[in-house]
Amino acid sequence: MRILVTGGAGFIGSAVARIAIADGHDVMVVDKLTYAGNLSTMKDMSDDPRFSFVRGNICDPAAVESAMKGHDVVVHFAAESHVDRSIAGSDDFILTNCFGTNVIVDTARCLDVQRVLHIGTDEVYGSVEVGSSLETDPLEPRSPYSASKAGSDLIALSYYSTHKTPVVVTRCTNNFGPYQYPEKAIPLFVTNLMNSGKIPLYGDGLNERDWLFVGDHCTGIQLVLENGTLGEIYNIGAGNETPNRVLVDKILEIMGKDESSVQYVEDRKGHDRRYSVNIDKITKLGWKRKRSLDEALLETVKWYQDNRWWWEPLKKAK
Repeated sequence: MRILVTGGAGFIGSAVARIAIADGHDVMVVDKLTYAGNLSTMKDMSDDPRFSFVRGNICDPAAVESAMKGHDVVVHFAAESHVDRSIAGSDDFILTNCFGTNVIVDTARCLDVQRVLHIGTDEVYGSVEVGSSLETDPLEPRSPYSASKAGSDLIALSYYSTHKTPVVVTRCTNNFGPYQYPEKAIPLFVTNLMNSGKIPLYGDGLNERDWLFVGDHCTGIQLVLENGTLGEIYNIGAGNETPNRVLVDKILEIMGKDESSVQYVEDRKGHDRRYSVNIDKITKLGWKRKRSLDEALLETVKWYQDNRWWWEPLKKAK
């Protein structure tokens, strides 16, 4: 199979590309190489004959058409994805996440691509005080980032409704693992501690997130890509909603640090209190997580400890 991965120089996209190559597929990554997409993230794949890379912007229809020709499947990750950056300035989020997604699915329609898997986020459901979000629940995004992702989901799905373009959407919870850009929570906390810094903890530290190890997310993506029903949405979560304060304590314990390494900071504007998704639908496809939160955290911390070569230049460049 010939797979095009947009945003494949980023965290989750590169993980999917690795797995696809290991499974014998030909993979092309197209990435603009913004601050969050780096050639170093693809270093281990660069010499594989089944891998190719094109630097391109998903908002450029001609570049997208050139890259997509000849591919069977598109896995669409490319997006602006950091909430704090969207609060500071939202233009790039609307352009990339909405217009860029329209370019991707419209090009796939014109080229008769066999399947487009659009990667979404649980943040589109908004803050969930009780219970867990179903794929059919109303969308209540509360940041420019999540609003742009909600828009991108609807754009992608509209192509299935209107043109029968073979689109499937997944919505994942908070990912973590190797190669995650060090502005995100877990790699930020770990690398700060490695540099004798502090963990910045928003507000009272009781906001809850469902932390999903990237390897487990990738198996869910693969399953939906192969067996998901066209025009449908699949939530992917680990089912371990954890207050940020508890997550921080776990990291402190792994790294042999204490409370003096925690610094409470002013809460984020519009900070959603809790995310939680119902995963019955993807579970029925046969998916289940392989790692507990504690196991995956230990593996992730060790990776950052062993791979300063990758994250230190990125952290210095911020």
